[in-house]
Amino acid sequence: MSNWYLSDPHFGHDRIIALSNRPFKSTQDMDETLIRNIVGVVAPDDDLWILGDFGFGETASQPGYLEAIFERLPGRKHLVIGNHDGNRVRSLPWETCEMIAEVKDEGQRLTLCHYPMITWHKARHGAIQLFGHVHNRWTGSRNSVNVGVDVWDYRPVPLSAIKARARTLPPNKHWMDVERAELSD
Repeated sequence: MSNWYLSDPHFGHDRIIALSNRPFKSTQDMDETLIRNIVGVVAPDDDLWILGDFGFGETASQPGYLEAIFERLPGRKHLVIGNHDGNRVRSLPWETCEMIAEVKDEGQRLTLCHYPMITWHKARHGAIQLFGHVHNRWTGSRNSVNVGVDVWDYRPVPLSAIKARARTLPPNKHWMDVERAELSD
């Protein structure tokens, strides 16, 4: 069993290609590429964590569209709710569906939220925050990593890749503003 993370697939969102400068010819091309990339790595007994914005837009609003995509995705699917995840998305048969999640992956504490945060539970004790929402505008910092598909070649990523990228990112600019040593947990 493995954990895979991604954010902001925006299945069925016709305008996201232009808004995020995605390299797809059409919404169908984008959706099929995303599905193929997920199916290519996520096994049936894996956990797929989607950190918000599963589907949105005109194509996504067609009856059965998002349901059909959901069924094609392998693994136990978890949703960390994003700003574009309305009732239709939240009512899909997710394993879990919440605003924020704390998980342990290979002993590493992770806090999952659609939005980037300045600090989070156990941040001072090595917990890494995973987020999306900002698409390709910010990759994150050493302890807070963007798992949005726009910065990961439209693929879900494992913890090993996240940790490798985190080592290349700059320190959190606001760390000392909010996590001074004299503060207690």
